[in-house]
Amino acid sequence: MATSRQLLLLRHAKSSWDDPALADFDRPLGPRGLPLGPRGLKTAPLMGRELARRSWLPDLALVSPALRTRETWRLVSAELSASVTVEFAEALFEATAGDILAEVQQAVASAGCLLVLGHNPGLEDFARRFAGPRSGVAALRKLEEKFPTGALARFVIDGDWADLGFGAARLTHCIKPKDLS
Repeated sequence: MATSRQLLLLRHAKSSWDDPALADFDRPLGPRGLPLGPRGLKTAPLMGRELARRSWLPDLALVSPALRTRETWRLVSAELSASVTVEFAEALFEATAGDILAEVQQAVASAGCLLVLGHNPGLEDFARRFAGPRSGVAALRKLEEKFPTGALARFVIDGDWADLGFGAARLTHCIKPKDLS
């Protein structure tokens, strides 16, 4: 019997473009100076609380090493009830859908729930290609509309990480920050 696993795809929270001299890799969460406060700094804990509320607690998090993804992870993980093993995966920065699939396939077999925290356009492309025919219609529709900063997609997978391919998972949820506010 195949092992059922969860894959959580989380796009980093809203980042700042305030300093055009910064390299893309070094952009922090933001943008700074909004009347309601920095959107990225509010979204990340909100999504962390949602993960905890739904008991979608990862065993392993693969996180792009860019500043905005590391900051997102720090704020998300602070809301989780358990500590999570985190690996900063260089291949997730500017990753294509194929790069992301390769990282997922290399995940430790003991991880029943894997979280990947990365960037668009690769993350959104991966999510769309990974969703198989048994995916939820409402979740697919939301994913096809847009996968904005701070969005979360949840997939259920039967089998081992190493054996996965595109179209192999069932998309069950697509949660956007605006759904929670």
